[in-house]
Amino acid sequence: MLLQNKKIAIVGGGPGGLTLARLLQLKGANVKVFERDVDKEARQQGATLDLHEASGLKALRQGKLMEVFYANYRPNAGKLRILDKDGMIHMDDHQSGNSDYAESRPEIDRAPLRNLLLQSLEPGTVIWNSQFTSMEKRNDGWMLQFKNGLQVYADIVIAADGANSKIRSYITDIQPVYSGITIIEGNIYNAEKNAPRLWELTKGGKIFALGDTKSLILSAKGEGSLSFYTGCNVAENWVNDCKIDFNNQEEMFKWFKTTFDSWNDSWQELFAGKEMWFVPRPQYHFPLDQSWTSQPGITLIGDAAHRMPPYAGEGVNMAMLDAFELAECLTGNDFPDVKTAISCYEKGMLKRASEVTAQTLYNTELMHSVNGLDNLLEMFENASH
Repeated sequence: MLLQNKKIAIVGGGPGGLTLARLLQLKGANVKVFERDVDKEARQQGATLDLHEASGLKALRQGKLMEVFYANYRPNAGKLRILDKDGMIHMDDHQSGNSDYAESRPEIDRAPLRNLLLQSLEPGTVIWNSQFTSMEKRNDGWMLQFKNGLQVYADIVIAADGANSKIRSYITDIQPVYSGITIIEGNIYNAEKNAPRLWELTKGGKIFALGDTKSLILSAKGEGSLSFYTGCNVAENWVNDCKIDFNNQEEMFKWFKTTFDSWNDSWQELFAGKEMWFVPRPQYHFPLDQSWTSQPGITLIGDAAHRMPPYAGEGVNMAMLDAFELAECLTGNDFPDVKTAISCYEKGMLKRASEVTAQTLYNTELMHSVNGLDNLLEMFENASH
């Protein structure tokens, strides 16, 4: 095996990095995952994740984790309601009885997914509180430095450190492109108390609301919180230029009421309650034709390789499929050396990521156009046939 007697460092303990660690360990590889979170109890933000048969579920199946996945997934979390800015429901999976599309992409909260992946790994695999700072070539491998003072040698380094990857620059200087949309991502804890109407409206599933070139996506989570994404067409530097204190809930509420002033007042419950977390996220993507020269001991998976907006639900699925394909290349018998294996993985990954990014950008523009609601309804109508 190409990985015999080699030390592998995966930087980043999200779904992609943990899936890769699981798949490599099943083949006997020596793997460590370095994660900046203090410990496994760190709170997982973000919406629920829908896993697709040809990507996320394929990786879990290869990792022998389907039984534990179905013990932790949420059967009705994929049911969707599409609303307009006035709160009128235009599509309702709860009423139609048609759950085939939702159940073909089963949903799981981020925390249970992370936990089941963590529990599948050998004890001591994840090194917590390890934020990557830099690395340098050392013989045929790399010496990694972490903020906590840790120094680690690895023969192979795999960047699973997300959209703002620090390792990507060791492979390529290709910069991301702004999509035109900035999201305010948030989480309302104890949503049944702090946003009761919106909590009831989601019915344990999801809401897409569109109007006036803006979007609002809500996801109910099993632990009782409500995650949301607002999407607006703003300038690339809006977050810095708007002078809003994004840590100040009162200022955020004022921004929402002003920006969504043509929307029904019922949506204002989003920022009116207590116990909230939110952060601005300008949405970037990498060029569709990005490419680089493969190196023998370093590569990328997930958002570090192909960040993109969330409007196709492909982010986590692409990361987990990256893990599957990279593990197959590194542990198979098809390649003479690690560099050739990495090169084959990267060639396939970049082609696939280009196609998915193009679809994501199409969806992003479609949803935030003047006719966004009609466009979205038509897209789901076509998907159901």
